[in-house]
Amino acid sequence: MDRTIVHMDLDTFFVSVERLLDSSLKGKPVLIGGGSDRGVVASCSYEAREFGIHSAMPMRTARLLCPQAIVKRGDHEQYSYYSHLITDIIKEEVPVYEKTSIDEFYMDLSGMDRFFGCYKLAGELRQKIMRETHLPISFALSTNKTVAKVGTGEAKPNGQKEIPSGTEKNFLAPLSIKKIPMVGDKTYQTLRGMGVEKVRTIQEMQPELLEQVLGQQGIVLWKKANAIDNSPVEPYSERKSISTESTFDKDTIDIAYLKSMLISMTEKLTFQLRTEEKLTSCVTVKIRYSDFNTYTMQARIPYTTLDHVLIDKVKELFEKLYQKRMLIRLIGVRFSHLIQGSYQYNLFEDTTEQLQLYQAMDKMRRRYGKEAVQRAAGMGIVHRDFNPFNGLRT
Repeated sequence: MDRTIVHMDLDTFFVSVERLLDSSLKGKPVLIGGGSDRGVVASCSYEAREFGIHSAMPMRTARLLCPQAIVKRGDHEQYSYYSHLITDIIKEEVPVYEKTSIDEFYMDLSGMDRFFGCYKLAGELRQKIMRETHLPISFALSTNKTVAKVGTGEAKPNGQKEIPSGTEKNFLAPLSIKKIPMVGDKTYQTLRGMGVEKVRTIQEMQPELLEQVLGQQGIVLWKKANAIDNSPVEPYSERKSISTESTFDKDTIDIAYLKSMLISMTEKLTFQLRTEEKLTSCVTVKIRYSDFNTYTMQARIPYTTLDHVLIDKVKELFEKLYQKRMLIRLIGVRFSHLIQGSYQYNLFEDTTEQLQLYQAMDKMRRRYGKEAVQRAAGMGIVHRDFNPFNGLRT
């Protein structure tokens, strides 16, 4: 039996939220991101895209392409607020959904045709979201995630599309290979060097040829181009979390040492987030005193996976939580409300140099181990042979 998969994506989400807050931005080229020339474009309006601007472009380049563009730094809290609001609406209406980023969702409506028309149901959900949030949103319905996602791109701006069972390959065939979700700039240039421009060409190729050029990814690409994708919609749960805690062999009240320890623990957890391509929107710090009383404090934050953002929040929570002048037996950090997604960098505040630094640090950690690169502030615990996942050994 064919599945019924819906992909739903908010149109230029950050820009749309800014326009909701300031109607004077409507119809104008808008850039969201770092205000300095060293900043990066996090999002841009369709009017700005007409000048060749795209997300992750250096702000300096974007301003040269469109000097009249209005630059907004971005409002993390507002974006997270609307993301949670939309998630709550979808949760009420859909039995199985997957949240893949702050503004993107998959839904599995398989079998619901016997009760409702699935396309009609998805259309009514889209209308409800627009009615309750006043934000534009697009979707496409098909038999798998790849075709649905590509379909949403074709339905934009602010539209909806159905790709019926049996028509998937014909739908994909005339499109640019750039439309296939896994085709990035490097893969695109490789394929163009082979004379491949349209999806149809990949459909007609032998998969072994693509495997020779792209390795195992070539087989995956061939399957996606031929509308073969059996990947499931992974049920989304706000309860997903990662955490680490350590119990001391000897209770301590050394605040400088404890903060250094928290920094090291947070660094390793954020590296784990980025490795698994996940984001967190909730931070919890845990303290257990020598009398075994345990206290926790948590805070909701905009979705992120960046060390310095999460370290600052962990330190802030620790300072608020630690009020008793008593020896500490255990300390822990937890990140929860995780979502899967590729929005891994804080494009509102970070420069291209900072983004490249994070990528370089993660590359070294993957090659040489998690402790290959550490902040100096978190190295104060190294001489005490601390491993945040196995505890503290003095």
